[in-house]
Order: sequence, then C-alpha cells, then structure tokens
Amino acid sequence: MNIRTKGIVVYLIITFSLAWALWEIPISMGFSLKSPIFQYLALPGTFAPAIAAFIVRKWVTRESFGDAGLKPHLKTKWRYYLVAWLLPLLVSAIIIGLVTVLGIAHPDFSLQRAINVLAPGTKVPAIPAIVLAIAPVYLLIAALFSTFFLFGEEFGWRGYLQMRLFPDNPLLAAIATGIIWGVWHYPINIRGYNFPEHPILGLLVFPITTVMLSIIFGWLRMRSGSVWVSCLAHAATNSIGATLTMALFLGGGDSILFNYLGLFGWIPLGALCLWIVLTGQLTSPTETTKGKTLI
Repeated sequence: MNIRTKGIVVYLIITFSLAWALWEIPISMGFSLKSPIFQYLALPGTFAPAIAAFIVRKWVTRESFGDAGLKPHLKTKWRYYLVAWLLPLLVSAIIIGLVTVLGIAHPDFSLQRAINVLAPGTKVPAIPAIVLAIAPVYLLIAALFSTFFLFGEEFGWRGYLQMRLFPDNPLLAAIATGIIWGVWHYPINIRGYNFPEHPILGLLVFPITTVMLSIIFGWLRMRSGSVWVSCLAHAATNSIGATLTMALFLGGGDSILFNYLGLFGWIPLGALCLWIVLTGQLTSPTETTKGKTLI
C-alpha cells in the first residue's frame, strides 16, 4: 500500500466512524431528525471530513496543505463565487417551473400547507407577499454565514479526497467521491432525513445527486483554486436549494420528485454536469499541462 492509498483509507475510516458515531448519539437520545435541535446536535459530525483530512495530512502522509485550496482568491475568482452562490436559485426555479407545468404538484405561496405539515394544528396568518419576495435574499445571506460551517465537509471532500482519488481522471474522481459522500449520509437518510416518504429508495437517489454535486463542486473548486468556493456552493445548496422547493411543495406531492436533491433536480444539475464534462472544465487551469492534472 503506497502512501497515497494509505492516506485515503485512513481518511475514510475516520470520516465515517466519527460522523456516524456523533450522529447516533442524538438519535439514540430520541431526538427527531425533523427537530431543529437535531440539526445543532448533529453539527459536530459534519466536521468529520475536515478533521480526517487534517489528521491524514499532518500525521499520516505528512504532506503540506499547499494543494488544499485554503486561499480564497476572492479578487481574481469572484465569478466562481457568484456562480456558487446563485446557482441554487436557478436550479430551484427550474424545478419549480417543471413540476408546476407538468402538473406534478402546485406551489403554495401562502406556505399554509407546509406549516400544517411541519406544525399540525398551528394556525398562522397568511405570509405577506413582501415576506415571500425577500425570502430568497434572506436565504442568500444565510448561505454566506453557513459557508464557514460547510468547511467541515468541503475541506475533506473537495480539499482532500476528490483530489486524491484517481488523480489522472478527475471525472472518475468526482463520481467516486460523490458515491462515497452519498453513502456517508446513509445513517440519517435511511431514517428519512432527505426523503421521508422513501427512505429506502432515497438511498439510491441521493448518491446519484451527490455525484452530480461532486462534479459541480469539483469544477468550482478546481477552476477557482479555492475550497472556499465549494464551501459556498454547498452552503447555498443547503440553505436555498433545500428550502425553496420544500417550502412551496411540502404536503402537496412526493418530495422525491420536487426536492432539490430529487429526480427533477437531476435535470438542471445533470445539464450543467454535462457541460462541465464535455468542455473539460474539471481540470484546473493552473494545474493542467499536456492533458494531465498535477496533484
């Protein structure tokens, strides 16, 4: 076993064992995955990939952090930050449009339907139109703040693993990382975290989506040279993508269809992935020479 393979193996062992153990604690204490409290109690587990990457770099492979993408490059690569930040808005709009036009489900802009699902029996006045109008702005701002929390995942997935798996084949590396990343979520997904109506089917759907996101996040990370861009993309996906479609359609259809991570999300995400792959965008302009990626 060479040093690169050893690093990958140790990284995976730490990432999976630490996160799964930390997630199991609040679950075993009886906290519902739908509870906001669970979100906070499960947060330490999401830092397992970053912790694993740090341990492996520092004490297993004893390599530097020079290729981890820690420099933000904000002044020169701001366009990629903008794409990472706004992309979930576009993807959500496409999902909402497709689901509505095809008659799969109809959005409830009063949000009464979603409130009835989340808090049965609670009577809340209709949401004012002005609040709905500024909601995307609020979610965009929230994504900026949560970017720092998503470092816990992205420093591991995009700052280490995706660069180490199949270094001469970035597409295969993205696919492998996406599958691993999706399986990493299994302990909470099998309990209905992302697809409550289809916990078993969700175990198949979710990794396919994370493969697509690995291609997109990998593209943003490689072209910008910074892991902070993928942190922002991940934060915006969670804050915006996971909120807009669920708020509008919850209780009015099958979430595995209209969920950002679900089947209709594959259409816009898949189209972007196709463009990234066909145009060779998964390689870094500063790390590519004669068709080979230098890692």
